Amino acid sequence: MNFELFVCLRYLKATKKQGFLSLISIISVVGVALGVMALIVVIAVMTGFGEEFRDKILGVNAHIIVQQFGGSLHNPEEIITQVKHHKEITGVMPYVYGQAMITTGKGGSGCVVRGIDPDSAETVLSLPQQIIAGTLSSLKETTSPPGIIIGIQLARQLRVHMGDRLRLLSPSGTLSPIGILPKVKTMQISGIFETGMFEYDSSLVYISLKTAQRFFQTHGAVHGLEVTVQDIDRAGLVAEDLKISLGNMFIVKDWMSMNKNLFSALKLEKTAMFVILTLIVLVAAFNIVSTLIMVVIEKTRDIAILKAMGAHENQILRIFMYEGLIIGLTGTISGLLGGLTICEILQRYKLIELPGNVYPMTTLPIKILPMDVTIIGLSAVIITLIATIYPAWKGARIEPAKALRS
Repeated sequence: MNFELFVCLRYLKATKKQGFLSLISIISVVGVALGVMALIVVIAVMTGFGEEFRDKILGVNAHIIVQQFGGSLHNPEEIITQVKHHKEITGVMPYVYGQAMITTGKGGSGCVVRGIDPDSAETVLSLPQQIIAGTLSSLKETTSPPGIIIGIQLARQLRVHMGDRLRLLSPSGTLSPIGILPKVKTMQISGIFETGMFEYDSSLVYISLKTAQRFFQTHGAVHGLEVTVQDIDRAGLVAEDLKISLGNMFIVKDWMSMNKNLFSALKLEKTAMFVILTLIVLVAAFNIVSTLIMVVIEKTRDIAILKAMGAHENQILRIFMYEGLIIGLTGTISGLLGGLTICEILQRYKLIELPGNVYPMTTLPIKILPMDVTIIGLSAVIITLIATIYPAWKGARIEPAKALRS
């Protein structure tokens, strides 16, 4: 065995006389382990929240939105053909977007109307998986009145069910001597969806693209195109490519830029939690400093004898650095194992439930990224290694003659 490591392990072993030092070492290990464990769990939860919000948002919205400056797209087929040429694009769908009032005999509410093409919606939206009653294909049927798919919270608010009829009122109607007459359209509920996000479930409705064009009087034009890509993390790069190929007359926005404030806040909160919880590891590092200083004081005679027998300062330095590193590694590995175990338990058994009217998920989301685990482990080891430098340097600077004389 290496000489420095051999002496280090001897110093770590407790004797009756040095039991207090051993207890401090154990406390240091536990402190590092608790800090690393807390970091693993909290960062996994923050990452889970970020991905859950992203999935919920992308379940309702497309990865990229293409619009034209100054108004609607009057030749959507030509633009769709041009957009589809990009190799990373998996789906394109024209849409019409507007606000309206929705009323029944039991009440009314404001809503956001999205006119979609049922044929291409399956390649762009996650609506088919979110529909809990009815089907997306019901929008294709040329029934009278035409079908409408509404959110579950809106259905509860209006107290309506599948097959019930309701009326859409557009604020932009025809001008008459008595003022603007709102445009009224009778619809029949052909589907109910649930996204898990109250904002969408309580205000969003879907109708067919042709019905929306007639209702909002777009004269065959659409408000824009919704585009999906293979890799959502490359949506920004694909959007830049589309912006160049389509020209300056078009606005191209990806999902990250459209929800920049939300994801920036989540990222900032994750970083803040990492910095705050790292303080626990720093406190444990100070315990390591105090432990090693006490060991140096306790072993002053041993250090003097070793140096008198020919041990170099670098060897004495490494002895105490190894001791601090072993304490830090033991605490870090224990914390990593403990944190990953807790995350696995929370992920598998769903022990913590969240209120559905506050969060878009019912249980605590957990997402462990290998990069996060690596950064946390390396940070803990580096902090504990830095903490060993000063005590080890003090031990290496002991002069044998003075120490043996005293």
